[in-house]
Amino acid sequence: MAIKGCCSVVKYLVVLVNLLFWVVGFLIVSLAIWMLSDPTFLISMTQNETHYTIGLYIFLAVGGLMLVVAFLGCCGAFKESQWMLTSFFCCLLMVLVAELAAGAWAYQNASKLDNVVRSTVKEAVQTQYGVIPTRTATLDAIQKHYKCCGAEGPNDWQSSAFNNVERPTPSIEISEQPTSYKVPKSCCVPKITAEECKKATHMVFLASYKKSSHLFVDGCMEKLAKAVQDNIKLICYVGAAIVGIELLTLILSLLLCCAIRRNDNYKH
Repeated sequence: MAIKGCCSVVKYLVVLVNLLFWVVGFLIVSLAIWMLSDPTFLISMTQNETHYTIGLYIFLAVGGLMLVVAFLGCCGAFKESQWMLTSFFCCLLMVLVAELAAGAWAYQNASKLDNVVRSTVKEAVQTQYGVIPTRTATLDAIQKHYKCCGAEGPNDWQSSAFNNVERPTPSIEISEQPTSYKVPKSCCVPKITAEECKKATHMVFLASYKKSSHLFVDGCMEKLAKAVQDNIKLICYVGAAIVGIELLTLILSLLLCCAIRRNDNYKH
């Protein structure tokens, strides 16, 4: 005999919330696959490439786990199965504990992220652009997206590997930097001709880019650091909402499980 009354409302609420979890899990899996397959994804600049890939695989696993948890919750509620609801409760509780632990770790290390972003952008401009294809594509995407050039400005490219300048090693000698140099085409403002862009990207130290209206003059370091901080705030708000929904779902599934047990007792 199916449960009735208020308990049936709880049953369909559990189904509805788990459908939402299924959609979220599917979106997480899709996003993780996209980020793994797209080397120009902007946030890859803020991480060591190995750590970034490991993080994405963890992200993918979390999405897959959410799909499994949502399946157990939906089927358990529809079939009024105690063992499936109990499995759902245990799995969701583990996910919730893992999320809280990850949130606590992220909060403790949030202050370090800004320095990581700045040093990574600087390193990418100085030694990786034009050398590592994935970093070249990523930095081009960042410069176009945030309308910036270099780490602190276009002059950063003067001493970069992009201009065939080796990174200086500790020495009592002062290396001489070139007075004329080039910047990437991604530093060009939109809606100019290829010839204007080519001319603008070959410049003389300091003076040229300030006079040019064809190049982005702001550095990417500040803009990317601000974007990461803004995204962290958004992630925190979304994470808090998800944790709240998960807590509510745990309570509802527990109530539903008790109602099913009581209903089974009435049968006997």
